[in-house]
Amino acid sequence: MINCPSFLFFFAPYARIGLHAAFMTQEDVVCMSEINYEQIEYAVRLILEAIGEDPNREGLIDTPKRVAKMYAEVFAGLREDPKQHFQTVFSEEHEELVLVKDIPFYSMCEHHLVPFFGVAHVAYIPREGKVTGLSKLARAVEAVARRPQLQERITATVADSIVEALEPHGVMVVVEAEHMCMTMRGVKKPGAKTVTTAVRGVFETDANARSEVLSLIKA
Repeated sequence: MINCPSFLFFFAPYARIGLHAAFMTQEDVVCMSEINYEQIEYAVRLILEAIGEDPNREGLIDTPKRVAKMYAEVFAGLREDPKQHFQTVFSEEHEELVLVKDIPFYSMCEHHLVPFFGVAHVAYIPREGKVTGLSKLARAVEAVARRPQLQERITATVADSIVEALEPHGVMVVVEAEHMCMTMRGVKKPGAKTVTTAVRGVFETDANARSEVLSLIKA
């Protein structure tokens, strides 16, 4: 969990009227409160009314509650620091490539609040045998993805979190995703994939190391 300074709770009553913009960063606001189910339910009812629907009809009467519950789940990463998953490390005589590929993830485009989803491939070269559990790489991806996001930011944040926590020789993250904002609206191109990469350490300068990761991803 993200550690929140206690003084932030002093400002909690003012957050709803926008005074937080003058005093606090977005991370502060996230720290300050958990999901506000009532506000989400109220907002969803307003949206349903605004598009011409009746929020009181049988099929929609419980929709605001369902959406609030869903948002609590899909945005759970807002209250999670991905680096926390690397607190447990192991010492092994291994300073060669470690790659976990095809990690599925789901996220929400911050521009349109519609999903994008795909797979992440995470590689690193341990320094002095400092390794982490393989599942921790997948958990870090999930923590970063479960927020209003950009694919580019997911890719960079996962890479930087590993660098900060493990201090490896290098990190390379490749993310492939399909964006519903390109599939169901706008340009309407279903099946189009976006690929983003983040390279740190030796992967920035060693083309052979990058090629090894890419070949293993494709294998």
